[in-house]
Parts: sequence; structure tokens; C-alpha cells
Amino acid sequence: MGDLQALLDSHGLSLVFLSVLAEQAGLPVPAYPMMFVAGALSMQESGPSIGAVLFAVISACLIADTAWYFAGKRLGQPMLRTICRVSLSPDTCIRQTQSLYLRVGPRSLVFAKLLPGAGALSTAMAGMTSTPFMTFLFYDALGALVWAGGALLAGVGVSDFVDTILAAFSTYGHIAVLVAGGAFALFIAWRFWLRWRLLRRTGRIPRMTVMELESRRSAGAPPLVVDVRAHGVAPIERIPGALVMELHAPLEALGEHSPEHDIVVYCACPHEMSAAVLAERLRVAGYRRTWALAGGFDEWKRLQGALSTQSDEASNDPTKQAAAH
Repeated sequence: MGDLQALLDSHGLSLVFLSVLAEQAGLPVPAYPMMFVAGALSMQESGPSIGAVLFAVISACLIADTAWYFAGKRLGQPMLRTICRVSLSPDTCIRQTQSLYLRVGPRSLVFAKLLPGAGALSTAMAGMTSTPFMTFLFYDALGALVWAGGALLAGVGVSDFVDTILAAFSTYGHIAVLVAGGAFALFIAWRFWLRWRLLRRTGRIPRMTVMELESRRSAGAPPLVVDVRAHGVAPIERIPGALVMELHAPLEALGEHSPEHDIVVYCACPHEMSAAVLAERLRVAGYRRTWALAGGFDEWKRLQGALSTQSDEASNDPTKQAAAH
């Protein structure tokens, strides 16, 4: 125990800082146990003060979260989509995070770190929505304080038993690490199996391309377009005429549209996951002529940009102008 105690006494703040920085940067490094131990050691004469530990935690959070903020500000939706593409819950990752931030705004940063998977995505959303940087820093620091406070207070509560805890960890730590590692590996395997099963199931939902959608709209026979992305108080661009519908909203939200009506559902998530989930639900309910939009809103937006570029080039080409006349 002496070596472990000496390591924590001499480098406790550095270990807390590095573990929090790594976790907030997105690495699978749990920082809560280190903060718990730091809280317990803060009650000993040789341990770091609780104020110093809080300063280390908040500093690490602000460094990592500022990087996520500017990444979101610079890269926007593609970065968010890339993060969620490797998420264990790709069907809800973007939609839930966007919905939370759009509804609550930067105040969501106060409790975002308490929600699994929402911390980095919420800070990226702050950058994407152009939240003022100082406002972001204030709420993010407050969120770091709330997040760290629970672990530190729990550590303070067991400070009288810290010697026993450290002795047990020194004696049985390797066994605990093996057990925890095995449990974590089983958890990851289970989540990946759930993800694979969901991807396989929703992959059976037919897709409609954006070109086909625009062709139908141009021909005067447009399908009902349903927007299943996150919605909040902030304005959001959508396909013209799209019906806004929550993923689990009652089917009465479709109004007078009959099951024979063509329906196209779109989202802004990897594999059109949310759109496919709603499309599957509609098809089971009898709306058999339902598709998910391939590529989602981002693909539709790219098509509009390409068509706009072609139109601009044609308007600036004298040969094409003469042919048109």
C-alpha cells in the first residue's frame, strides 16, 4: 500500500487532471474512480485540498471541451455524424443530443456530463449553434463542477476508510482490474450485438434516393415527406413541405394521409437510422408505401447545392444562353 499511497500523495492532482482530460477527450479512461480517491485523500493532511482537485478537474474539462467546441464550430454536422457513426447507439446519438441542446440551449451543459455519451456531443453542439464562447465556458465550467462534485463528495464521505480501501486495492487490485475489464468487454460485445441487430433489421427498409424524390416533386406527384430529426426552439432548415414528426409520436400526426399514400422519412444520422426506425414502424402499422431517404437531409442538401451550381454555370455561359433563346 505504501507505494500506491506515495504515488497518490505526490502525483494525485496530475493523475486526476490527466484522467479527466483523457475521458473528456473521448478516450475510454474512467475518471470517476480517480476523483473518488482524490476526494477521500483530500481529508488527510498529506492529501490535496478539495479546491485544488476541483481546479484540476474543471481545467481538464475546459481544455477538452474547448477543443470539441471549436471542432463543432468548424466542422459542424459532419463531425457530429462521424462521432455517432462509431457510437454504440447510432440510432439515437445525434437526434437525442441535438434535441436536448435545441430545447435547453447552453444550460444543458450543466448536466450533460451526467448523461452517457452526451458530454462531448453537447459541447460540439455549442460550437455548431454558435453559442457565445464566454457563455459556453460559464455553463461548461458549472457542468464540470456538478459532475465532479458527486464523485468528490462520495470520496469525502468514505475518507475514514481510505486506508482500508487503498490496502484492499493494493492487495486485490489486479483481480479487480481483471474482473472489471472482463465485465466491460462483455458489455461492449453486448452493445455491439444490439447495434448489429438493429442495423440488420433497419437495413431491410427500402430507401428512396434524393434524385427520385426530387423527380417526383418536379412531376407534381410528391410523396409525403416526414422530418424525424431533432427539433427545438432554434430554427432548423428542412425539405420544403416536410411534416415534422417525433420518432415515437402517435400516428395521428400524419393527419388525413391514408396508408396508400407514399411516405418518405428522412433524418441526419448514420445509416438513415432514425428514419428507418420510423419507416419500419409505419410499415408495420399498414403504411406499406413508406421509404427512408437514402443519405438523409445531408444528401438532399448536397443535391440542392449541385443543382444550384449547375444553374449558376448555365446562366453565366453565353453559348447555353443563346441556345436557350
